[in-house]
Amino acid sequence: MPRASGPATPLLRAYSLGTRLLMPLAFRRSARKLAEHGMEAPRIAERMGHASLPRPAGTLVWFHGASVGESLSVLRLIETLGAARPDLDFVITSGTATSARILAQRMPPRCRHQFAPLDSPAAAARFLDHWRPDAGVFIESELWPNLLQAAAARDIPLALLNARISDRSARGWTRIARTARYLLSLFAMVHCQDTRTAQHLRALGCGIAEAGANLKAMAGALPYDDAALEALESDLGGRPLWVMASTHPGEEEIALRAHAAVLERLPDALMVLVPRHPERADEIARMIDAHGLGHTQRSRGAGIGVAPVYLADTLGEMGLWYRLAPLVCVGGSFVPVGGHNPFEVAHGGAAVLHGPLYANFAAGYASMDDAGAAREVADAEALGRALGDLLATPQDLSAMRRNARAFAAEQQGSLEDLATALCAALDLR
Repeated sequence: MPRASGPATPLLRAYSLGTRLLMPLAFRRSARKLAEHGMEAPRIAERMGHASLPRPAGTLVWFHGASVGESLSVLRLIETLGAARPDLDFVITSGTATSARILAQRMPPRCRHQFAPLDSPAAAARFLDHWRPDAGVFIESELWPNLLQAAAARDIPLALLNARISDRSARGWTRIARTARYLLSLFAMVHCQDTRTAQHLRALGCGIAEAGANLKAMAGALPYDDAALEALESDLGGRPLWVMASTHPGEEEIALRAHAAVLERLPDALMVLVPRHPERADEIARMIDAHGLGHTQRSRGAGIGVAPVYLADTLGEMGLWYRLAPLVCVGGSFVPVGGHNPFEVAHGGAAVLHGPLYANFAAGYASMDDAGAAREVADAEALGRALGDLLATPQDLSAMRRNARAFAAEQQGSLEDLATALCAALDLR
């Protein structure tokens, strides 16, 4: 495995001291959040490195992601590794109760979840001394200095996958270039989700940074309930359908204006509106009423009925909507939040529309647009026109869906290549 480029910097030594002093406060805050989500004491104690499960015998690979998106993005990779190597076991760490609950339902065989230890020397040591991972894989931008240094001190080979860094963050890292170079030198493999990130990391002194396919593009289709899909298809009765997915404040107004334009051309059309945060459902329901559009609401047990809007204010059913609809507009792209994952839509078999603000998935949207699997629209008027044209022209919509499915299928070969490269870099051959 690579050795650190020199001793830890004064900044890292100061950080280590600071975390020792502040850790009681940080743990109280984290414990309170987890308790509010129903987590019991043994699980909460994982945040201080106290394991709640035994270590399995044999070779153990540790994956770490911040929250839901990062954690779910590695499940297909773990499945691929597990199928090729039956001798491997896996532990996934993340920091949120939501990620723990979703992972508990979707983890592959021989895999378990723990909450990540807070980044203090003591918590990191307890975690690593119990689990003794044979390799560690960090996802995206999870560079916790104490945890990384403790792993490196134990000769645990490390990889950074799906790394992403914005131009703004890169400028910040250049101000502490020695520290950035030191931390990046702890990795045996650095896989970036786009060329821009690879260039930034190379400029910081990480010579092994390489651009590759986005892990989220390889994650496959989201799960869904077959019985629920059958019931919705029956309720739908062949009506023209589109989904407005993962909306943020300001985007419901855009969606409603666009759907009003669709209804002028296709009076029986249905929009399934899926807010990013279902707790906003009452506010959104009032907005729908203000536009003079009737709606039914899934959280209240209502079916689709004949209303023009179905408010899908539930969690964990996005795979259902992507499988049900032929056409999905992905939110987070009309307001400055960076966009949301378009690959899940393509894996579900739907064509993609999106707004102009998608910095978090810039390369992915560009690739899908070029492949004819997705299309950018500027505003509510453009969205309404695109929806109306595609829903009124089945052959054009079918072609776009075929392109989306083909794009999704192309990502699977990249997954096997990444698994092979990862095993080689971490000496898991």
